[in-house]
Amino acid sequence: MAPPYTPDQLLARLDELGIQVTTAEHEAVFTVEQAKAHREGMRGVFTKNLFVRNKKGVMWLLVLQEDRKVDLKELGKQIGAGRISFGSAERLLRTLGVVPGAVSPFGLINDVDHQVRLVLERALLEGETLHFHPLDNTKTTAISPAGFQKFLRSTGHEPQLI
Repeated sequence: MAPPYTPDQLLARLDELGIQVTTAEHEAVFTVEQAKAHREGMRGVFTKNLFVRNKKGVMWLLVLQEDRKVDLKELGKQIGAGRISFGSAERLLRTLGVVPGAVSPFGLINDVDHQVRLVLERALLEGETLHFHPLDNTKTTAISPAGFQKFLRSTGHEPQLI
């Protein structure tokens, strides 16, 4: 299947990989604060997902705990990127196949050329159920850390843990 994947195709791919997920539908959300209003009955870890680039055009997807305070200058140093800024909506759509508000590591399924580097907060993999948008900000998909790691391996994206 050629990118970009649709949410249904992503969920079918997860099923093919034997990864169990559950998906809840809700109103479109564009921020962490908006998303918090649509979590009734959902348990686990929620994230903020930032698509950034540096002056050389190298791109990263930063996946952090949702309430983590982010200093882009310090984070850029920590990941070895130098000065970073948010990537454009056009670049986001071209590389991860999603629009602003729908950014999540599930978009890596569309990055077949491995243009985007993944940075994960280490604690995310040590916790309980993770929640991400499945390429659409009107849905939230719950996945186990082990299932998430299996998905990442299937895309060929090895995370840098911070």
